Amino acid sequence: MVFHKSVSLLTKLRSRAVQQPGLRNSVRWLQVQTSSDVKKGLNECCGLQNTDDLHSQLKELIPEQQERLKKLKLEHGKVQLGNITVDMVLGGMRGMTGLLWETSLLDPEEGIRFRGLSIPECQKLLPAAKPDGEPLPEGLLWLLLTGKVPTKEQVDALSKELRNRATVPDHVYKTIDALPVTAHPMTQFATGVMALQVQSEFQKAYEKGIHKSKYWEPTYEDSLSLIAQLPIVASYVYRRIYKNGQVIPMDHSLDYGGNFAHMLGFDSPSMLELMRLYVTIHSDHEGGNVSAHTGHLVASALSDPYLSFAAALNGLAGPLHGLANQEVLLWIKSVVEECGENVSKEHLKDYVWKTLNSGKVVPGFGHGVLRKTDPRYTCQREFALKHLPDDPLFKLVSNLYHVVPPILLELGKVKNPWPNVDAHSGVLLNHYGLTEANITLYSFGVSRAIGICAQLIWDRALGLPLERPKSVTMEWLENYCKKAS
Repeated sequence: MVFHKSVSLLTKLRSRAVQQPGLRNSVRWLQVQTSSDVKKGLNECCGLQNTDDLHSQLKELIPEQQERLKKLKLEHGKVQLGNITVDMVLGGMRGMTGLLWETSLLDPEEGIRFRGLSIPECQKLLPAAKPDGEPLPEGLLWLLLTGKVPTKEQVDALSKELRNRATVPDHVYKTIDALPVTAHPMTQFATGVMALQVQSEFQKAYEKGIHKSKYWEPTYEDSLSLIAQLPIVASYVYRRIYKNGQVIPMDHSLDYGGNFAHMLGFDSPSMLELMRLYVTIHSDHEGGNVSAHTGHLVASALSDPYLSFAAALNGLAGPLHGLANQEVLLWIKSVVEECGENVSKEHLKDYVWKTLNSGKVVPGFGHGVLRKTDPRYTCQREFALKHLPDDPLFKLVSNLYHVVPPILLELGKVKNPWPNVDAHSGVLLNHYGLTEANITLYSFGVSRAIGICAQLIWDRALGLPLERPKSVTMEWLENYCKKAS
């Protein structure tokens, strides 16, 4: 009875709203206030948009968050968040709070939280492709954008939408093919992303004079299309370089992570699960890391998501950021080459000291923020214990966990001697046949797009300004310090 009365009332309101625009908000209010089942029925009967889709959920959330930001600025805009020291200015701005990043927060002790959820909580709560399986990356994208844990139906619908958006124009392949096949994979990958930019909806809308309050909508369109297209571009580059250009088409029955593994050429169920986990845990790590900050910085100039993410990829390619993933696998293989797979802990200690005494670092240990073992390392270790407990490289990684931290503590120069995410990921991919070390880098790139693009949509929705910190010279610092003393 309530449903039929609601339908009747909404029908009357809807018909009057055509003549009286002021009543449209009443229609919207009634639609929001009903239960999800009634809402769905109302939508079907009245031909209204389904508010269970991602775009509609965001449209509901954005005004509330805009008001929240206004209130925060109005009431607390002058509150100090800490003191800036010379060490911070000279030390890469470490420890300096200076960015708004809604999608994730990194705690030095407990690690990353995605919209308040830890990695184990995400593994438990986010929908999976199979019972007790790893979380689907589409579910994390939904969580990052809305702050809500999606249903399996919502994730399946988003997965279908991403597949529908996953069409790469021919000119993108031609642009990549214009490069030597020997070009670095990240050069080819970033070139492909730049070639995708010609289809940017944000650029078209901006040139037509779109109002700034609507910036988020074409940004949303670009971001979801970019996320959908990246696995195709990355797998094309991989197979161009390593598999004689024999491209594998998308499987429309698979999810995002599963399809990425499939297009790379790996179809074992465990590898599909690994790629779902890999993409999920590498997607976001708050806003201060090089790739996330670069994407945010470039986008603050109102560059579209394609331009912004291409810049982020170039930051990711650096040896001190994403390339560390590759460096770990190469270093571990060098251990095996010199000491064998069954190296004892004593010989392993000798090799670690040899690395350090040569002026190099042991890759995969330490972190700019974390002060304990990276939970992304821990969940990958749990995956390995479940799926590949006898893998020789996994056993080596396990031994390194016991050998390296005490040595780094003995040096007395390291704040965090514990393993990070890079210490494990390459070994897992290597087990399933993805043995080329630099593939881990642009697998990281595909993953990181989810976090960067999710935050970019919110940057535009909240109207965040152009980023423009103040820089100084050494002379300025010297004079300031003299006056201060």
